[in-house]
Amino acid sequence: MFRNVLKQKRDQKGAVIVLVAILLVVFLGMAALAIDVYHLFVVRNELQNAADAGALAGAKVLYYNNTDNDPDNDPPSDELNFTINPNANTVAYNTALENISENIAVEVNDHSSNSGDVQRGHWSFSAEQFDANDSLAAPDLANYTTEELDNPDPNINGNFVNAVWVKVRRQDTPASSFFAQIFGFEDFGMTAEATAYIGFAGTINPEDLDQPIAICEESIVDEDGNYNCNMGRMLNSGSNLNTANTGGWTNFSQPCATANANEMRSLICGDGNPDEVTLGQGMGAVGGVQDVVLADLVDCWENATDTKELWNMTLPVIECPGNNVSNCSNVVGAVNVNVVWIVHQNDPGYNNVPREMEDWTCTDPDGFECWKDFVDHFNLANVTGMPTTDEEYAEMYQKKNIFFLPSCEGLDPTGVTGGPNFGVLAEIPVLVD
Repeated sequence: MFRNVLKQKRDQKGAVIVLVAILLVVFLGMAALAIDVYHLFVVRNELQNAADAGALAGAKVLYYNNTDNDPDNDPPSDELNFTINPNANTVAYNTALENISENIAVEVNDHSSNSGDVQRGHWSFSAEQFDANDSLAAPDLANYTTEELDNPDPNINGNFVNAVWVKVRRQDTPASSFFAQIFGFEDFGMTAEATAYIGFAGTINPEDLDQPIAICEESIVDEDGNYNCNMGRMLNSGSNLNTANTGGWTNFSQPCATANANEMRSLICGDGNPDEVTLGQGMGAVGGVQDVVLADLVDCWENATDTKELWNMTLPVIECPGNNVSNCSNVVGAVNVNVVWIVHQNDPGYNNVPREMEDWTCTDPDGFECWKDFVDHFNLANVTGMPTTDEEYAEMYQKKNIFFLPSCEGLDPTGVTGGPNFGVLAEIPVLVD
């Protein structure tokens, strides 16, 4: 019996040795796998960094007026304003190649045809897809809704090129394998992709806003919430709630601080917003005419235009629920406007009406008729539409008002992508894929 017990112990020792040997092989295999997986993870991250850098660099210079990388126009001419820069592909390509993976240069195939590893095109958030598009036309932002611009079909979005896609590779020089070679894996070919989108301004850079005036979102969008380029009154639009309070004054403060007249007067004809303005946050604002601020603005307007030219400026857009400008009004965007005329004093005899503006002139001795012709020529509509009666034309003139037209042209980009379409593209793209 004693001999049987000893024999069982010897058998158990042998089984343990075999089990330990098997587990050792398993543990070594798992360790080898972990080392290879970690190594490939690092390589994959390096490739992704290269793709991200290339896509962002290409999207940053996607529009001509967003770059001075223009061989024939330095600085870019007005004729090229917001047309697509074909050199964006080259910038993306060169930037991606500046990156390395395992101290080896990454690979990027054909970038010049817009069908290889670097492509300009359209990114759709709703479809979550990128489609290559080699159109070089300027985006006609004002004539398309946000939904149309996001649609992946170029017949609907009007060839809105808004993104750069980049693919980088380690295929000619694949990532090396360590322990996976035991199982027949000598190396691993790898790729990474990135898409950078440049959309509408989500932040506004310091000094990009020209005057301490805030435009109500409700006055520049239609009933469906789409950007509307035909709108023209602020400060005092009458007692009708549908036309009242289309704008106010602001001190650009975030976090918002109560706007006072002296502070806003110091911003008239100044350097604009001293700090970055972030969309989605409240900003110091106040409604009403604010006579002393308006008087300073009129002086600035007269000096800048001699009251014979449109006065162009970029202004913040705020929410005005209930047609009411209040302190800490939420900033939702930026818009470029042309101030057409400012009525700043009572003039029952129509003696101070405009007589000349850009290509428009009026020689009619009847000042009221000149005013009507001026309003019609520049389409100075209310929220409710163009005036149709003499009483409505008169009501427009006999109140202190600033008449403006939102611009429908390509505008200087500003800030980081992330805002709605008020005609102002962003300067800085974001990664979306």
